[in-house]
Order: sequence, then C-alpha cells, then structure tokens
Amino acid sequence: MYHKTRSYRIFSAFNNLFLILLAILCIIPLIHVLAVSFSSKAAADANLVSLIPIDFSLEAYKKTINNPAFLHSIWVSVLRTVIGTAITLIVTFLAAYPLSKENSAFKGRTLYSWIFVFSMIFNGGLVPFYEVIQTLRLIDTFWVLVLPSAVNTFLVILMLNFFRGIPKELEEASLIDGAGHFRTLFSIYLPISLPSIATISLFSMVFHWNSWFDGLLYLNDSGDFPLATFLQTVIIQRDMSTMAMNPQEMELISQTTVKSAQIFIGAAPILLVYPFLQKYFVKGMTVGSVKG
Repeated sequence: MYHKTRSYRIFSAFNNLFLILLAILCIIPLIHVLAVSFSSKAAADANLVSLIPIDFSLEAYKKTINNPAFLHSIWVSVLRTVIGTAITLIVTFLAAYPLSKENSAFKGRTLYSWIFVFSMIFNGGLVPFYEVIQTLRLIDTFWVLVLPSAVNTFLVILMLNFFRGIPKELEEASLIDGAGHFRTLFSIYLPISLPSIATISLFSMVFHWNSWFDGLLYLNDSGDFPLATFLQTVIIQRDMSTMAMNPQEMELISQTTVKSAQIFIGAAPILLVYPFLQKYFVKGMTVGSVKG
C-alpha cells in the first residue's frame, strides 16, 4: 500500500528523472571526446564537433596505436593494476580478518583499529613520505607504484564489516575440525567473500589505473610512466614530443584528435570491466552494513 500512495509515485518520478539527468551529464563528456577523436583535423581544431563526429577519420587512433611510448605506458598501467590489485587484496584480507574478531579473541584489537583509523585521517605530509620512499630505494622503480598504496584503510574497514557478517558457527566448526586461522581464512572466508572481493578489486583497479601523481613524482624517466601519467604530461603540459609527426601526418591529425583518442583508449578498460563487477559491487557495499 505504501508504494501505491500518490506522494510515493511523485517522489519516484522525480527521483528517476534526476538520476537520468545525472547519468546523461556523466555520459555527454565521454561521447564528446569520442566524437572528437573520430573527427577530422579541421573540424576538431575549429571546435565544430559536439556529439557526432564530423568528417569521420581513424587517423588519430592509427597514430596513437603506432606510438611506442603510448603502448609502453599502457603495459606499465596494466602490470601496475594487476600486481597492485593482487597485493591490496592479500594485505586487506590479512588485516581485516583479525580486526573482525572480538576483543576477547584478539587482545589489542582496539589499539590496532585506532592505528588504522589514525592513518586514514592524518598523514606526515608529502616531503616526509618522499624521504621514506627515497630511503627505501624505491625511486625510479616499478614497485614505487604499488607498494606505498598497498594498504587502504577504507578497504580494510569494508572487508572487516563483511567478515563480521559471516556466521561465527562456520569459523567455530572449522577450528573444531583442526583447521588453523590461515586455513579458515582461505578455505572458509575466501570462497564466500566474492561480493566484497569484487568491490575491493574494483576500487583498487580504478585507483591504480587512474593514478598519475605518484608516477610524476617518483619516476624520473618518462619512458617508465604509467598511462595516466603519460596522458597528464601530454594533455596538461602539452608535451607532444613523444608524438612526433611528419608534415603529411600533420595535415591529417591535430593534437586535439590525438589527445581525445588517447583519453578514450585510457578510459575504455575500466568502462569494459565495471559492468561485469557491478552486481558484486553493489552487494559488497551493502553486505554487513546493517546489523540486526
């Protein structure tokens, strides 16, 4: 009866309209970038492209795909995303499992929990953090892109709440059968944590794929830049030195179309992965959030 009231129908209509408009506002910029990337040099440079390509052309994509620096940056980003997400998942699992226990089972749990929360709110600043990275000799190495961000307190809390929603009887039965905590974690908790794993994986993948500042700060060789850092140097700093073009190519390709093609190629992997993880993402965000 509640869903049939007039006030609810009005609210539902306005809510749906608002969400549709919000979705359109999010999609329009992406469509515009895609249209510019498929347009001709003259149309792009004259700002004539809106949401439909003008004088359809694939020259920008051909130039982008044939650029070794761009392809190498994609490889670095893929490697970083895969390894960084795997490390984050392992560390998050190992940290969230003991923190999900009661104080009687894990003495000092409250202290460790506050340490995690404190690190989430406060930090030492950029200069001390850079000095730590330099002391550990991670500058100009691949590992500087994945190790400093391996522990994410928000993801630990998310997994912790998920673990607390798992019936304690499962763990008790496992311990009675002689399994230790590691066996219980990987044989009992891991198989039933798929929604939370998908959520954490998505958060970590998006972070690593879109992160550009750490590459710009810790890597001195531009040839080792991940994709996001490479695009930042090309688009923001307008450095097209890695996209050297001969006079014939300059007649067909503009910096605007090349930049648009690179932006769309850089965003495509996350756009392709998200739909497959969306159902697990929604469930993982809500499981464990309500306690009876």
